[in-house]
Amino acid sequence: MRTDLRLAWLLVRGSDRQEWWRVALTAAGAMCATGLGLAAVVLAALGRDQYAVPLAHGLLDQPGERNGVILTLLLLQIPVLGFLGQCARIGAVHRDRRLASLRLAGAEAGRVRRIAALESGPACLLGSLLAVAVAVPVLLSLWSRPTALAWAGTALVAAGVPILGSAAGMLALRRVVASPLGRVRRVRPPRSGRGPGLWLLGGLVLVAVAAVAARAGGWTAPAVLGAVVLVGAGAVWLVGALSGLTGRLLARRTGSPAVLVAAERLREDPWAAARTHAAVTLVTVVGTGYLGVRHVLLADLYAMRRRGELGADLSFYTTGLDLTAAAIVLALLIAVAALATGTAESLATRRRGLAAQVAAGVPRAVLARAVLLETALPLALPLLLAGAGGTAIGVGYGRLAVHGTRGWPVPYAALLVPVGVYAACLLAAAASLPFLRRSVRPGELRYA
Repeated sequence: MRTDLRLAWLLVRGSDRQEWWRVALTAAGAMCATGLGLAAVVLAALGRDQYAVPLAHGLLDQPGERNGVILTLLLLQIPVLGFLGQCARIGAVHRDRRLASLRLAGAEAGRVRRIAALESGPACLLGSLLAVAVAVPVLLSLWSRPTALAWAGTALVAAGVPILGSAAGMLALRRVVASPLGRVRRVRPPRSGRGPGLWLLGGLVLVAVAAVAARAGGWTAPAVLGAVVLVGAGAVWLVGALSGLTGRLLARRTGSPAVLVAAERLREDPWAAARTHAAVTLVTVVGTGYLGVRHVLLADLYAMRRRGELGADLSFYTTGLDLTAAAIVLALLIAVAALATGTAESLATRRRGLAAQVAAGVPRAVLARAVLLETALPLALPLLLAGAGGTAIGVGYGRLAVHGTRGWPVPYAALLVPVGVYAACLLAAAASLPFLRRSVRPGELRYA
């Protein structure tokens, strides 16, 4: 492992300048993961005692509210680790040729994948150190004498994020094979007998049973994590199935070249972007439902304040709502960044086929529209359903809050969330179009 890590560091130092954007994205993801982890461990170090935390208008004083904040921070780690794995997938223009050189030198395919994954280790370490350099002075300014548990948690997070980042990269590249001819490809295991679908279904059943058992035992955090895993897996299956169905239907009926290229791509590999699209769908459901719930809660709080029935300062409640909104926005930014990174990685992986299409006479503008349609077509219906589901959650909460009486509020602003998320996804896909210009150069045809 030490030799592999040394080779990975030498490859990063000698990489092309145009590839440093991948290192920057990985460092940014590691910084975000470290910051969230440090906040969680410091709050957990407070234990079950009551403190006067000079932040968030008293929201962090009681252990019950702190546990909710810690759970939110841990849930935000899921999309961040997915983003780090997506960064490791990026097949930059010169990266596969380095891997091919290792294969020609006699390295096994597994070792090549391991070295490629370890290339993200130094970037993750850099992001982790930057986050710690910012977090420690802030901690000392708010807490004069942090406990040993807080320092131990800080050290554990600072060392664990680079390890988790490298592990996420290894997991993302587990089916990548670098051939000595300079081609990086992904292989799928042969389907026989039950297939991986049944294994996934069995795992989801186990997660569901564990979540129900945890909820019955009074363990809220494991139950919520299990519910998130179940909903996320269901969203992946929904987006993948809809992508394949959309590709098949459009490929038979369309007369537009851009739509045909995008439809054939969706039909060939409908699960390529299912992970990032599923994350966007989940954020849309949560964001739409949150706006509905926020609308109802604020209406109730203002009514209680007018009647003099509010037990605490209004800022105590609004701060919690604002922190929830910030967490949802952060999750959306991470999901959109992962979508843009995945689109760029897809262009780099398919660059020989794209170069062949341009050499055969396909205009670049057609391919650019096809890239946008690969994001726009499979996301339209899931986001519409997500918006409808989130709106139903908000409206249902409003009906329950007023006990079915007349005058319950309708969160019309929540209807704008799917539209805004859809526009953000299209902008993220458009941000990857500069890589299309590099991917269709005729020189890419020389590599098998």
